[in-house]
Amino acid sequence: MKIDTDLCIGCELCLPYCPMGAIFIDSEGLAQIDRKECVECGACLRSSGCPVDAFVEEELTWPRSLRAVFSNPLTEHRETRIPGRGTEEMKTNDVTGRFKRGEVGIAIELGRPGTGSRFRDVEKVTEAMAQLGVEFEPQNPLTFLLADKRTGKMKEQVLGEKVLSAIVEFTIPLPQLTPVLTKLQELAREVQTVFSLNLIAKVEPDGSVPAVSRVQELGIRLSPNGKSNVGLGRPPFEKP
Repeated sequence: MKIDTDLCIGCELCLPYCPMGAIFIDSEGLAQIDRKECVECGACLRSSGCPVDAFVEEELTWPRSLRAVFSNPLTEHRETRIPGRGTEEMKTNDVTGRFKRGEVGIAIELGRPGTGSRFRDVEKVTEAMAQLGVEFEPQNPLTFLLADKRTGKMKEQVLGEKVLSAIVEFTIPLPQLTPVLTKLQELAREVQTVFSLNLIAKVEPDGSVPAVSRVQELGIRLSPNGKSNVGLGRPPFEKP
């Protein structure tokens, strides 16, 4: 995204709309965009109501184009044909039958509005998870950026790119949850951004969720705003 300084009148109306705080007023009193911090989310163009239409949406080339496909909800991933971060929501499990009993779905979301995340930090997570032998979700667009899925190494040219957020996603057997969580606790002190952890698992016939007890044993606080599906969908037939 760019600002046409020939049109800008320095009204500052756009400043609050950038989730990354990348818009600033220069010494001449005109709005400018810090391209290093801009994640190409398009919020300024769609929401700021610039009275002179000074925002110019550029034609982005690789690898900067990744900023838009991971940050702009209206931009579609070429590989998955899904807009935004492009991960199929885990809460659709009751319809898709995506996660089986005894499995745990993991989604590690790095970045948030106000902080964002560079793929260099994402790589720290993918490499650490790869060392534990996880298999990354093939339909997650982030997986397409891995140069080596066995090691979690990302393509070198994308490491400096910054996005609003990115999701590392995989499925593991329940016994593997403890080492994964332990490693993530270590990574929380290393990555230069925030991340949240999403877990999904089937409820047992007795109403218990084994994954919950393992999380609590490690002293990790569970958010109270979890989601429970009521099973109104019809999952595909599962063989015994």
